[in-house]
Amino acid sequence: METTTTDITIDARDMEPPEPFVVTMEALDLLGAGQTLKLILLREPFPLYRALQKQGFTHRTEITPQGTIEILIWRMSA
Repeated sequence: METTTTDITIDARDMEPPEPFVVTMEALDLLGAGQTLKLILLREPFPLYRALQKQGFTHRTEITPQGTIEILIWRMSA
């Protein structure tokens, strides 16, 4: 999926687990078709990846030069 804008951004770098997971799952309920969510973290959220797949989402993870994890999430096409 190519996208140029993010519809929802969650900066979870200052959140304690499980808050990033909970906030992300709640935000995904707000995503419409073709919209994306960008999640910014300090660590990779491996449990989130499994939950995304089970709920019909896919993602692309990027590690920035500063070491931040940026995850772009969107709904898989039917």
